[in-house]
Formats: sequence, C-alpha cells, structure tokens
Amino acid sequence: MSVIFECERVTKAYGGLLAVKDLSFSVEEGEVYAIAGPNGAGKTTLFDTISGVSPVTNGTIRFYGQEIQRRRADDICRLGIARTFQTTVSFDTQTVLTNVLVGAAMGRPGTGKITLEFDQEAIQTALDVLEFCGLLDKQDWPASSLSVSERKKLMLATALATKPKLLLLDEPVGGLNRQERSDMVEFVRKVNQLGITVLMIEHIMKAVQALANRMLVLHHGEKIAEGVPSDVLRDERVIEVYLGGKHREKLSDNGGR
Repeated sequence: MSVIFECERVTKAYGGLLAVKDLSFSVEEGEVYAIAGPNGAGKTTLFDTISGVSPVTNGTIRFYGQEIQRRRADDICRLGIARTFQTTVSFDTQTVLTNVLVGAAMGRPGTGKITLEFDQEAIQTALDVLEFCGLLDKQDWPASSLSVSERKKLMLATALATKPKLLLLDEPVGGLNRQERSDMVEFVRKVNQLGITVLMIEHIMKAVQALANRMLVLHHGEKIAEGVPSDVLRDERVIEVYLGGKHREKLSDNGGR
C-alpha cells in the first residue's frame, strides 16, 4: 500500500506549552490507523492541526505528497480530508437532511461557494449517504431530536457527504453503550471497506483492536509506541503511562495472548 498521509516532526505550541512535540508518523492508503493516549496527550490538538482548525507551530503535514499545514480548513476538506468531533456537532434547528446537504454542497471537490439552494447532485449525494448511515427515514427530523448514537451517525454522514479519501474520527464509540459501540465498530468497518482511509482517536481498546491495522500512543504530545495493536498494548511504557496495572494482570491471566 502507498502512503496517503504523513506528519513529519509536527509541533504545536500554545505559549510555552508543547501540546504536540516533534511527532512523525504516516498512514497508508486503505488502512485504519488509531491514535490513543491519556487525556491531555495531544490527540485532539493533532486533529486540529491536520484539519486546519489550528496551524502547526513547526513541521510538515502532507496529504498525497502535498503540504497542507498552512491551508484553511475548508480547503483541506475539499482536498479530501473530513473530520468528526469528540462532542457531537450539528445544526440542531435544521433537519437531518439539511445538515448532510451542507457537507454535500460545500465540502466536496469543486464545491465551496456559499449557496441558498442545493443542486440536484448535492441532494442525491445527501440522500445516498443518509441511506448508507441508516438515517434516511429520519431525514425530516430536526437534528436536535436524534439520540447520541444517531447524532454521531449524522456527523459521520455529513463528513461522508464531502466524499473524503481520509476520514478523521475523534472517539467514534465514546459515550455509547455496549450494543451501540458494537454497531459503530461495524459501521466504521463498512466505511473503510468503501476504500476510505480512517485515522481515528479512540480510548476503547476493544474498538481499536477490532478495527486498527496499526496504532500510535501519545503521551505529553510525544510518540511512545507505534505498531500493530497486539504489540503496542504489551509495550511496558504504554502499560505504565496509559493502560495501568490491571491491563498487565489481564495479559498475565490470559497467558500473554
């Protein structure tokens, strides 16, 4: 597989605080790559720099070999990088369909003009995505009336309507119950099977193990481990600073499996 995305010595500073420090990693086309770490490790800050919400202080971010670290968020979206957020975000007073239409009309390549009308292509794209996400029957509902899991699906639908090549997911299973987590894992897998590369932040290790080809663990903005999940989750430093002693005991009880 070829590299679709890479960070090279990326640093993000807020005054004297280094939220991300000298971070380098790459993501291959078609894979699911997970980022984990304690609260405050710099994970969401990293997503902010990738998506153009906040510019890097130093370093280079490339998408298909093109530097994007100084580009605006809307430009980055139209290049093919879409993002969801840890806390569900939507236009709550608008319908489910209108929310997705915003992504379809303004986030796809060749779009971006402010418009008061949605063309037929945007409408069809939005309807197709809503059907894929299981929200077609709720297209006329106000976004505020959806459940937490449905609001997460709506964020995903709006992101997918931009037709991304790389999808950034910030804690996709966070705040969901066990059945909802299982459903979301299957949904993310289905998205990846469409050929969309996924870069996700996640605390729930069962979801990471079920989905990720590779993972990276951050601590105080620095990479402390990277590799396949089964190896990373056995790394002594990862256990010490992130997973805790109970994880070590569980591995021991399972014979290291």
